[in-house]
Amino acid sequence: VQLQASGGGLVQPGGSLRLSCSASGRTFSGSTVAWFRQAPGLEREFVAALRWRGGYTYYADSAKGRFTISGDNAKTMVFLQMNSVTPEDTAVYYCAADWSLILSSLYSAPDYDYWGQGTQVTVSS
Repeated sequence: VQLQASGGGLVQPGGSLRLSCSASGRTFSGSTVAWFRQAPGLEREFVAALRWRGGYTYYADSAKGRFTISGDNAKTMVFLQMNSVTPEDTAVYYCAADWSLILSSLYSAPDYDYWGQGTQVTVSS
């Protein structure tokens, strides 16, 4: 399984951006797919997750009300719609997936088996 993250770029504060994560080798059916981010000098942190079984979504407090995670009907793509971005959202964003993740590991980056290469998001005027 390979994941590919895309959609990053430079955006002004208050603007919007949509990140995409695609899977090759298998569909996301039955998986948990998450977005993490890592800013320079900081640890990788959880942003949002989608559990395909049941369609449940989870967000970090910093993302609630601004970001939306979703997936396509074919279960080969996951998106992160980022609205009202601030400079504090500047980071490399990674998508991650796992097909046997337990709920208690949802926020734990080391527990995800598959990772995309990361896409840079820079929020600046």
